Amino acid sequence: MDVPLTTLLGYSLIESAFDIMKLLVLVLLATAVLAKHEIYQGWKSYYLGPSTTVQLSTLATLFDQYEVDVLSHPVLQREGVVLVKPEFQGPFTKALDTVGINYRVHADDVKKALDIDDENIAKKKQQSRTRNNGAQLPYDNYQELDVIYEYLRNVAAKYPDTVTLVQPASTFEGRPMYYLKISTTNFEDESKPVIFIDGGIHAREWISPPSVTWAIHKLVEDVTEPDLLERFDWILLPVVNPDGYSFTFSHSRFWRKTRSTDQHSLSYLCPGVDGNRNYDFAWNTVGTSNNPCTDIFAGGSPFSEVETRVVRDILQEYLHRTALYLTMHSYGSMILYPWGHDGSLSHNAFGLQTVGVAMAEVIDSKSLPNFPKYIVGNSALVLNYAASGAAEDYAHSIGVPLSYTYELPGLSSGFEGFHLNPIYIEQVVQETWDGIVVGARRAGDLFPGRK
Repeated sequence: MDVPLTTLLGYSLIESAFDIMKLLVLVLLATAVLAKHEIYQGWKSYYLGPSTTVQLSTLATLFDQYEVDVLSHPVLQREGVVLVKPEFQGPFTKALDTVGINYRVHADDVKKALDIDDENIAKKKQQSRTRNNGAQLPYDNYQELDVIYEYLRNVAAKYPDTVTLVQPASTFEGRPMYYLKISTTNFEDESKPVIFIDGGIHAREWISPPSVTWAIHKLVEDVTEPDLLERFDWILLPVVNPDGYSFTFSHSRFWRKTRSTDQHSLSYLCPGVDGNRNYDFAWNTVGTSNNPCTDIFAGGSPFSEVETRVVRDILQEYLHRTALYLTMHSYGSMILYPWGHDGSLSHNAFGLQTVGVAMAEVIDSKSLPNFPKYIVGNSALVLNYAASGAAEDYAHSIGVPLSYTYELPGLSSGFEGFHLNPIYIEQVVQETWDGIVVGARRAGDLFPGRK
């Protein structure tokens, strides 16, 4: 059958249009990838090494004055790492020189370092798919939210006698929140103490969720400490802040907060709340901000965020027998305990210190030589920085006897990438698990049954 020339021309034009559209889509995707870290163009990061408590106190003022983003708080004898915008780098370093605070460049080009990280992560992701077709969580790479969630669902389906998947709520942006309950007695034996571990409240702290998923792996799939299942019931929540966590993979790498837009008249411009300032303990009194555009915005009220309400509800439901609560953060190689809002010590300070030291000692014994030794202590005193509304303080205030913030190891240096190289993830989660084992056993000995 003959086809009219006009029809052929029409098909040709349509095909050309489709080709152009495909090309545009590819260009836009490529541009999006290249532009992912454009926000950090010109930013630098610095190691800071204050040598006196006066210098530490001065830093707090300088951080506010120059809008410095603190990734790892400096302490005496331990450098911290901060991010500084281009327009403040000169004034900030001049101020450091004036007060005699030692500093050195960590990454001269933050965007370039993040681009290198992305390349390494993409390569590892492809290798992981080739190796196991995505059937297992990677521990040589950072774990995206959908991969973590698939793992939680698979583990619950494969081990129904010990694992229960719980979806307590959905996030502000509609993502499900999941946690696992792990028990040989379906949480019906009231004599068993409960251990609760969460991670990922601060979105950018990518090493945090793998430390929780590894704990799941060790409790369910590779059980080398069977007493931990016999003696305890476990609750494990790998990602408290799914919206923010997803946002760090797709948009802004150093995003810290949730993604809510209902807490302030400016929230539509500056979304989110610092989840670790949103708990109802001395809420919004120190180390917080009423400005929604800061990283330490405490929200419009205590527990304004669904994410922190989920943690609250778990703690309250099992409070009568929760012996140990751990919330995983990074970076710093620290184990911190209450009270963080004023530096005072709780009635259980001796137990908090001794159990914290026991956890740190076993981690240090398994750690690599280039990882710093863990510091243990009251969070406000160690950091010389008070903050209210934190999870560890809230849990302790309502009666959890042993409550800690883990600051995990991290940070690369130079131009080889910004964050902890993925090759070290498995080392971090393994040594952290060894610390958890000691902490759980000590908690069980000190607070059996917790009724």
